[in-house]
Amino acid sequence: MAFSLGRFGRPGALVRSDAIQRFLAFGALILIIVFFSIASPEFRQFDNAIGILIATAVVGVLALGETFVIITAGIDLSIGTVMTLSAVMTGVVVTNLGMPLPVGILATLNVARGLALVISGLAPIYFTSSPEFNNAFMGSLLGSIIPGFDIPNIVLVMFGAAIVAALVLGKTILGRYTYALGSNEEAARLSGVNVDAWKAGVYALGGLFAGLGGVMIAARVNSAQPSLGFGYELEAISAVVIGGTSLSGGEGSILGTVIGAFIISTLTNGLRIMSVPQEWQTVVTGVVVIFAVYLDILRRREQL
Repeated sequence: MAFSLGRFGRPGALVRSDAIQRFLAFGALILIIVFFSIASPEFRQFDNAIGILIATAVVGVLALGETFVIITAGIDLSIGTVMTLSAVMTGVVVTNLGMPLPVGILATLNVARGLALVISGLAPIYFTSSPEFNNAFMGSLLGSIIPGFDIPNIVLVMFGAAIVAALVLGKTILGRYTYALGSNEEAARLSGVNVDAWKAGVYALGGLFAGLGGVMIAARVNSAQPSLGFGYELEAISAVVIGGTSLSGGEGSILGTVIGAFIISTLTNGLRIMSVPQEWQTVVTGVVVIFAVYLDILRRREQL
């Protein structure tokens, strides 16, 4: 059945509110950077900035896939353990089999966690015998071209993945259906859209990004451990929400998600430098997420 996706696209008001949310998130990021720069000289160090970029890379890649899922008004809590499974599989193949692994993994939360425990034998897998794996991500191609500009490759991978995600979301039929499903799933179904198939595609894409995140974090810590991805799913979801993607579905952007990921990592880094206890770091991050959700609720009310 032929049909037009135009009626499922975001209305002008949604586009404007989405842009406003991204602007607010970017403004918040700038304020956070300014505050911690004034509060702590250590925060202003180049090495610390690199640390923030590296921390953002893994969370950011996970959040890219979660963005698609949340735009469809869904949520995927398995990405942290899918990332762990991917990291463990990378460790087994690279360390034990001596070959590279292009990973794209689909799994549910319990299956992924269980497989990670079984495959790893409940013990960490270290990449000490494969230094080239760590160097592929933690080395700096830019540093070899521009002396002193030692941005790790893992950061470039995140930005490259973000560009790909933005193109998929904004320029492909999968992206258009992602917005359509989140805006009005039933209307999409009645217009001939195979909702289940396209949802499976969205979750598969989320699994692909989670798999990439697993490879990245394994390279970052130079090991693969059964508990490696614990808590990362919440950070990824927080980044997506802070970046302006609506939990109600039908609205969101990759740019907003990247900004949200930087807010999470910068805030955590600054609080840690100021020796704020871990539990209070979690509280502060939670408050930021609650505020972002509250803003989303206000925007939705204005559009009704």
